[in-house]
Order: sequence, then C-alpha cells, then structure tokens
Amino acid sequence: MMSIPARSDGAARTIQHPLREISFGRPTVNVERRADGTIYVRPKAALGDYPVRLTDRLHHWAGAEPDRVFMAERDASGGWRTLTYAQLLSASRRIASALLARNLSAERPLVILSGNSIDHALMAFGALYAGVPFCPVSPAYSLVSKDYGKLSFVIKLLTPGLVFAADGTLFADALLANVPADVEIAATHGNVPGRAVTLLADLMVTPEHPKLDATHDAIGPDTIAKFLLTSGSTGNPKAVINTQRMICANQVMLRETLAFLKDEPPVIVDWLPWNHTFGGNHNIGLTLFNGGSMYLDEGKPTPGGIEQTVRNLREISPTVYFNVPKGYESLLPYLRDDATLRQKFFGRLHAMFFSGAALSPYVWNSLDDIAVEVTGARVPMLTGLGATETAPFFMSVMPETSRSGHIGLPVPGNDAKLVPNNGKMEVRAKGPNVTPGYWRQPDLTAKAFDDEGFYIFGDAIKLAEPDNFDAGFDFDGRISEDFKLGSGTWVSVGPLRARLIAACAPLVRDVVIAGINRDELSALVILDLDGCRLINPALPADDLAAASSDPKVRQAFRERLAMFAATATGSSNRIRHAVLIDTPLSIDRGEVTDKGSINQRAVLEHRAGLIEELYATPRPASVISVE
Repeated sequence: MMSIPARSDGAARTIQHPLREISFGRPTVNVERRADGTIYVRPKAALGDYPVRLTDRLHHWAGAEPDRVFMAERDASGGWRTLTYAQLLSASRRIASALLARNLSAERPLVILSGNSIDHALMAFGALYAGVPFCPVSPAYSLVSKDYGKLSFVIKLLTPGLVFAADGTLFADALLANVPADVEIAATHGNVPGRAVTLLADLMVTPEHPKLDATHDAIGPDTIAKFLLTSGSTGNPKAVINTQRMICANQVMLRETLAFLKDEPPVIVDWLPWNHTFGGNHNIGLTLFNGGSMYLDEGKPTPGGIEQTVRNLREISPTVYFNVPKGYESLLPYLRDDATLRQKFFGRLHAMFFSGAALSPYVWNSLDDIAVEVTGARVPMLTGLGATETAPFFMSVMPETSRSGHIGLPVPGNDAKLVPNNGKMEVRAKGPNVTPGYWRQPDLTAKAFDDEGFYIFGDAIKLAEPDNFDAGFDFDGRISEDFKLGSGTWVSVGPLRARLIAACAPLVRDVVIAGINRDELSALVILDLDGCRLINPALPADDLAAASSDPKVRQAFRERLAMFAATATGSSNRIRHAVLIDTPLSIDRGEVTDKGSINQRAVLEHRAGLIEELYATPRPASVISVE
C-alpha cells in the first residue's frame, strides 16, 4: 500500500489505499542543455509504426469485428441506435462516393455545423474515406451567436463545397445568412426556406464511385484529414490543419502510453464536442483505433444536462472515462447518492482523464473515496498537456504521480524544447503529430513556429522536482497572460488563478486577474451556479445576476477571499478586491468558447468598466473587499 499527499497547495492528506494497477507506458527522457539556457527533452523510446490513414483501422475492425458496435446514440424511443464497424465502412464508402461526385477537395471541403451524432460521424468518415477535408464547427456559432460573426468568417475562410447540418430547420437561419447560394446544403431532415436541401439518406444510396478505391489508396500521411478551429487568445478562428500523419501518429502515442487500451477494447460514454480536439481527435480516434465502442452522451455538466449523463452511466459501464473538471464536479453528488450508479461507473473503469482546467482537490479526493468504497482501490486520474496543434497528445502524467497541475513528460514521438522567458520556461513541441500550420493564414503559421520548427504553445512549465527530469513537469501558466504591476513586479497569472479558484471552491468556476500597471491585483469572478446553490438552495438554476447579488453567496465568497489573501507573500499573489460578474460571458466577443474556456484578455478588454470599479476611490458596493 502506498501513501500519497493530497492534491492541494495546503496541508498533506495521507491516503492509505492502493492505486488500481493498470497497463501504462513509462516514459524516460534524455536531456540536452544549451549555453543560452535552452533545454531539449526527448523521450528515449522511439515511436512505433503508425498507419498511413485513419480509415485503415476502420478496414481492420470491419473485417475483424464487423458486428461490434462502434457508436451508439439515444433514439426517439429512448433506446440505443447503434452503428457497427461493418455498417460504418459501408456508409463511409457510399458517402465518399457522393463527395467525389461533387468534386469536393481541400479547396472545397465539407463543413459540419451540427453537434455530435451518428449522422455527423457518417459524414466525417465519408470525407475521411474520400480524402476530402472536413471541418466540424461549434454549433454555438450558429445557435448561440447573435451576429454569426465567427461562422461568417469560417465560411469565407474555408469556402466549402458542401455544408451539413443534421436538422436543417434548426440551423436554417444560420445557413441562410452565411452559406452562399451556390454551395450545397445537406441535412438528415428539415427544411431551409428558399434553398434545396440534399438528404443524408440520398447521399447514402449513392452508387460507389469508379475511382473510390484508387482515391482511398492515394491518401497519404500529408493528406489533410480535417480542419479544427481554434481562436487562441485573440480574434477570429484559426483553421488548424490536421493531417493523416498527425492523427495516426497521435493514436499510437496514446495506445503506447495508455497501454490498458490494449487489454480490452475501450467502452466510453462521451459528450465532449467533436469540434474540439479532445472529443473529435483524441476520443473518436481512440475508440476507432482500438476497436472500441462510443456511447454518445447528450448530457452536459449543466443543471438539467447532467441528469442525461447520469442516465447513460446507469446503463453503460465505461472502461475509461473522459471529462472536463466541471463534468466531474457535476457528477460527484450523483455518485455519492446512488449506489447502483457508483457500481456501474467504477465497476470496470481502468482510468479517468481530464483536460481543460485544473481539477479541484476536493473533487479529486472525493472521487478517490468513492472508488475505494466500490473497488477497494483508487482509480487513476490522468491528464497531460496538449493542443489542437498537437492533435492533441503531447505530454502525459503517470498514474502514481498524477496530481492537479502536473503534466508529466513528453510521450514517445514528441520532443520538447524549453526556452527561458521572463524567469519561466516556455515549452515548445516537435513531432509527427504537430500541425504544418493554419489553413490560408500563412502569417499566423509563421508566428506559431520557431526557427527550428518547434510549435510555440505559449505555455510555461517547470520541473516538479528541482533538477529531477524523471519526476516530470508542472504547468506554470500561459506566457501571454502574465503581466507586470505598476511596481514592475511580474504576476504569474496561471498558477495564481488556479490557487484562487481552489480557495473559493465550490463557488467559483473561473477568475480573471486584473492589475496591469496598477499598484495591486484584483479579480473578476465567474461564479459556478451549482456551487452557489449549495450555499443558497433557493437560488434559480441559471440566473447569474441573482447569484452575484445574493447576500449568502457574497458573504461566503468574502470569507474565502479573506482566507486566500491571508496566505499572500507579496504583491504578485495578494488579491483583496473582487467583483462577481453578473452577466454571461459572450461567445461573440471572444470572452468564452463553447466549451467554457475563458479568454482572459478578451474579458479584460470588454469588462473595462468593472475594472474601473475595482480601482475606484471609494470603491462601489459591488466590489467585495477584504483586509
């Protein structure tokens, strides 16, 4: 039995419970130091062979396990609509033939506007089979945005030859406003007033194209598989080129690191959006590559949405589970209260995995406790570091060293370059999983790589243990978010945010740190409405203004802020003033992505009035201050 410290910045919590043993790769690295302070970290193990194209694995599993479920989703009756590997291959060939007949190409790709579904997958795999790039676009660009600004930009950037939306009626306004009249629209069902709509059912009965096999065989490692959109820190989306080499190499990296994937085909219950690399590359690819089954989760980690996730997990027992920290936090009360759900969830679970933000010690330790109750052991919680530009797997923790903020070591196939930057070490990546650049944006591509061809993350990392590279690295914030106070003192925003969020749990989902060229730091706080309702159950489920003005919530936050301020060691980490944001962040203004990631720079820019309140003399009542 092992004893491990709690995953927090405070006192250690000793846990006398074993960690579930799983098959797992153990990366070791060679280290090269340069005179200018640059450090190169290279895995000792070489990357194994990987397929030429992702659909090679589709052929393999359609032959080896034709009747195995590849994907399932809820149908109108509440049962499961399933898609087997054999059915996926047959449908992919038909849809590929339809796309080839329309002369689609990288210059005229497929654009998919609707969210995760079997029909979305059919269109995507049809494009992959034909060697036609596709781009899954966030449904929020069509259904949440008020001005369609990002969608309009994407359509003009990509110049699609075909645009698909599962429900034509639901997406009709966005389609009419943004898709040129000469571009074909396809849908599973529904109508777009004044426009012809090709039905998916018609695409799926297309006779096989005479050049289909030759076209598929001609797909090579550098063939563009898809474009994934990322906004980065500013402005309009960038279309990240994802080649077949990137995706296939990354799946071998995953399989060799998460070696338990070889022990049995993975079964996952997943809601993560396919327009992001975590859901669309990591999870779909992992399922296909290893002959697994993906059950689409129509739920979300939101009030009203989490119940759908719970329903699915009561029926399907996953072997590996992927989520964002908010998802685990939302699931936790249900696992506590429902013994049947606990058993179903943890019964055959090899590991859990999170990305997107730090997982709070409270949630992590609670999951450990429940897992021990069910299985007698803690289930490994895994994470790492990656980006859309790295397809995404780049660095990984090991089960026994995993903790919040730890990102591990680069996995085989990836070289890391650490460059000194204002007292931090900026990390850069090179490997077959790294993008060649951004589609039709050569200026942004040039800025994304250094003179040795390493992709510039913009992230800082630091050794978990001084001078011990085998212990791996911890995340040290976004370089672009750091700034100086008026005194010239540097503020390391990323670690400070993580500590403040942890200190204010469960009330806070995120914070934006203000104070550029000021005498002291302040914070703009994005409340977690679920957490606020733990303080005051009478609060409405989705009223941010009510929560931000609620006396009980404000007092609970004030108490937490005071405790956090008391731990400060200087001006670079002392926060004594905060304002609770009372209006939702805007996707149109770039303040937040559809998956909930906060753009610090955009919030600071568009909430300038709140910042002035934080530094006004005297400060208004809206500001919460502590001594």
